[in-house]
Amino acid sequence: MIRITGLSHRVLDIPDLVLPAGKVSVIGPNGSGKTTLLRLLAGIDLPAKGEILVDGLPPRSGEVGFVGENPGETLLFGRVYDEVASPLRFRRDPCPLVDERVRAVAGDLRIDHLLDRETGRLSTGERARVALAAALAAAPGILVLDEADSGLDGESARAVEDLLGRASCPHVVRATQRMDLAARGDHLLFLEAGRVLHSGSPAAVFAALSGTPYSPPAGGWQR
Repeated sequence: MIRITGLSHRVLDIPDLVLPAGKVSVIGPNGSGKTTLLRLLAGIDLPAKGEILVDGLPPRSGEVGFVGENPGETLLFGRVYDEVASPLRFRRDPCPLVDERVRAVAGDLRIDHLLDRETGRLSTGERARVALAAALAAAPGILVLDEADSGLDGESARAVEDLLGRASCPHVVRATQRMDLAARGDHLLFLEAGRVLHSGSPAAVFAALSGTPYSPPAGGWQR
């Protein structure tokens, strides 16, 4: 469970919010605070006021995976294997354990054929998959995706969605402009001007947003 209490940070004003484990989609207009919230959940920023707890602990107390809007710009290493291994090497895991984990994650996400490729030669979709693999390699307690699907075509977006469906992570929080993808989450959060206007199941939130630009895709919220 993610618990937010008394949060005041930049545009955000969230007195009390509970997000269940599973996949949470965050939607709302530009400037609503989506990125600010996700950076706080990832522990990249610290709240000016208030508290965020992920399963009882501040985000920085545990492993966090983060993928931003342009995954290709955040790849640090020239070879895919080294990119996926980087969070494990940063925490100084033993080499045999690093290798075992890299190959396991790559296999789970079906990118094992890319491990020896140069990251600079990957397609946009491949870069997104590699960034996701690196984010998941250290078995994070929370995976945060800030519109990581924005640069993907339909086929690549569906592939990444399939990867997320197979990923083993207690909390996945993703901001997206695509209502079809938002509808596939377990919980939906709608922000406007830094405030939570709707929080609940995709069916309930999309029903409340009927007739707005955030209306659900036809049949998209049915599970």
